[in-house]
Amino acid sequence: ASLARRSHFCLHAMPDMMPASMFAPPPATPLPPPPDDEPARRPALAALPPAPTLTPAVRASRALAVGGLLALIVLCLAWELWLAPLRPGGSSWALKALPLTLPLAGLLKYRMYTYRWLSLMLWLYVTEGLVRATSERGLSAWLAAAEVALSLIVFAACSWHVRTRLKAAAAHRVFHSP
Repeated sequence: ASLARRSHFCLHAMPDMMPASMFAPPPATPLPPPPDDEPARRPALAALPPAPTLTPAVRASRALAVGGLLALIVLCLAWELWLAPLRPGGSSWALKALPLTLPLAGLLKYRMYTYRWLSLMLWLYVTEGLVRATSERGLSAWLAAAEVALSLIVFAACSWHVRTRLKAAAAHRVFHSP
């Protein structure tokens, strides 16, 4: 009970015992005007990384990646539904084309993260194509080989795109470093 009285006393009596200057807000100091250069007027935009430079190599690698990915999607669907399905009338293996549709938006928007994770995901399709190319006969083996080739083309395009963009960013940092 005495502790409660002391804390009550301290909270209510303390402001009367302390000088008023301790509870006053600090005096406001005017901010200096920003310089006339562009980054100081828009500091949020100055902190953003540079936009990807759309060099011919970046555009070509994106076109190759998107074109190869679309061709791989069409191949997977045609293979499992019409050309050489595992069961007559088509098989549920056509669903393997579904994950390939996820990175399309990121590729079209030049998102580096998409190019990176797609290059890792493609190895699943390379593996599946190699297994089926060596275990099946006839048209299915040829379609599996085409799946491997298209997967490697898309992988090479993604690697080329990431490498080109990273080199451009490094050159930009070196050229514009303070």
